[in-house]
Amino acid sequence: MALDETARQRILAAVDSGFEAQLAFTADMVRHDSTRGNEAAMQDFMARAFRERGFEVDHWRIEVDDIRDLPGFSPVVDVDYAQAFNVVATHRPKAEKGRSLIVNGHIDVVPPCDAARWTTPPFEPRIEGGRMYGRGAGDMKSGLAAGIFAIDAIRAAGFQPAATVHIQSVVEEECTGNGTLACLQRGYKADGALVPEPFGASIMRAEVGLMWLCLDIEGDPQHASAAFNNVGANALEKAIHIWPYIKRLEEEWNARKAGHPIYKDHPHPIRVNLGKLSGGDWVSSVPAKARMEVRLGVLEGEDLAAIRDEIRARVAEACAADPYLAAHPPKITFHGFQAEGYVLQPGSEIEAAMGRAHEEVFGEKVTATISSAVTDARFFGLYQDTPSIVYGATCGLPHGIDEYVELDSLLNVTRAYALFIADWCGLEPA
Repeated sequence: MALDETARQRILAAVDSGFEAQLAFTADMVRHDSTRGNEAAMQDFMARAFRERGFEVDHWRIEVDDIRDLPGFSPVVDVDYAQAFNVVATHRPKAEKGRSLIVNGHIDVVPPCDAARWTTPPFEPRIEGGRMYGRGAGDMKSGLAAGIFAIDAIRAAGFQPAATVHIQSVVEEECTGNGTLACLQRGYKADGALVPEPFGASIMRAEVGLMWLCLDIEGDPQHASAAFNNVGANALEKAIHIWPYIKRLEEEWNARKAGHPIYKDHPHPIRVNLGKLSGGDWVSSVPAKARMEVRLGVLEGEDLAAIRDEIRARVAEACAADPYLAAHPPKITFHGFQAEGYVLQPGSEIEAAMGRAHEEVFGEKVTATISSAVTDARFFGLYQDTPSIVYGATCGLPHGIDEYVELDSLLNVTRAYALFIADWCGLEPA
């Protein structure tokens, strides 16, 4: 069924009339503390919501052994996957006439940083001033809810997609991407994918790669006073010595953008972030151990094995400049993200479909952006040859204190999703 003006207006009206319910659903999502290791209850909630809508529901625990040999796998160290569940809801049409679609969103969230500094508790959603506040409200529970309610609106208007739609509620996006990889391993594939990350109503043209690094440093613990004629070797100070060598990679890797076809005009695509530094167990003791954990952006197209070799060489350079570290180098572990960058090439049919939906809602042509962030869109584009589009609402302070989503943008993006799905998948009577 073609999307005529009457159908379009009915769908948009259904989005608007369902928006209060959508916000209530999103708030219920935010109330779940779905930080790493705590996702199971949230996924139970999602599975129930999908079943209530009449979808086929696949609800399973991720097994690392099932995916560890697949392209795109990110290694996990000392991480319990007992609560790492995925949920996939599937809509089946009466007759497969349109193009199939995956809507992929993650329900895992990062820790709230310092909960005492939030205006209201991070897992108690608050709507104020046209925004919904709460951890995950922007990144990205509201986006996944928008995809669900876009389909609800199509149904409420008397239609349904004329092609198979898989709605993937995944975990591990914030640390590995292994949740979405598990969906690939399970056999889910479509003609296109929509990842509703909250970077704003613009099509993400490209995203960088990403790597996590862990350094475990052993010091020589002694009495901090050196009263016994032995000052030891302070593991925390040794970590601080190493850090500038690693940080220098940021400037060097950003310089490589000059020859990159996509990132050459980006002001600063690569970030090297010292995310965690810990060590010591007694103030009057020289620390015996330190752990430094670092996030390193990687330009799209870079070979990850070569990047790891560069990092090892840089750590070796730091150790060579310190007599103790030269004899006691740190243990290097690459855990978590080992992600390649991804580019959605211009001119795809999925981009054209989203462009039409955007222009209908916003009254202007959609723009494209390139990002210094990472999403799960890469899995579809790199490992399934499936065009994957990232387009979403506007989030403020993601991973920060008082994270929020702009509600006007959320409503308009939900409208665009509904028109996009109707265009991409086609429509048939419900």
